[in-house]
Amino acid sequence: MPYPHKNIRLHPAHYLGERSYFLTLCCASRRRVFANPKIAAWLIEILRRQSNVRRFAVRAYCVMPDHFHVLVTGLDAASDLLAFVKNLKVTTSLEYRARCGETLWQKKFYDHVLRRKDNIMRVASYIWMNPVRKGLCTDPEEYPYSGSFAMDWREGISPVETWTPDWKEKAPA
Repeated sequence: MPYPHKNIRLHPAHYLGERSYFLTLCCASRRRVFANPKIAAWLIEILRRQSNVRRFAVRAYCVMPDHFHVLVTGLDAASDLLAFVKNLKVTTSLEYRARCGETLWQKKFYDHVLRRKDNIMRVASYIWMNPVRKGLCTDPEEYPYSGSFAMDWREGISPVETWTPDWKEKAPA
C-alpha cells in the first residue's frame, strides 16, 4: 500500500494575487545539474519567459548547482503562483528529460509567503548572497547566475543578512 503524502501547501487562495513569495526548487537527488553553465543559463531564460506569461515580477533569483532560489511578486489579481511553478517545472522537466534522459526536479518545492514584516530587499539580498555563503564566490556580483528581472539588483545587495527563512531559524535554547 502506498504511503500517504502530506500536503505541504497552504490553501490555494494564499497563492493568488499581488503577493510576494520566496521559493526554492531542488534538483532530483540534489544532482548538480546547474553546474553546467549552459543549463543554468537555459533555466534563467525559461524563468524570464514564464514569469512574463504568468504575470510575476522576478525580484531576485540565484541558480545554484543543485537548486535555485527565486523571489517573485504577483502583478495582478489573476497571478497564480501554483500555476506558475507547475508550468515552470513541467516546461523545464520535459525539455531536460528529452535532452538528458533524466528527471530534473524533486517532486515538491519550498515556499514562503512573505508577510508584512518581511522586507523584500532583505529577502532578495539573502538570495543573492547564497553563492557567497556556499563558497562559490567572494562577491555576489561575480556570480553569473544571480539577478533580477525587476530592478537593478546590484544596488540591493547587502552583505549583512538580517533575514532568514522560517525553516532555518534556530529554536530558542
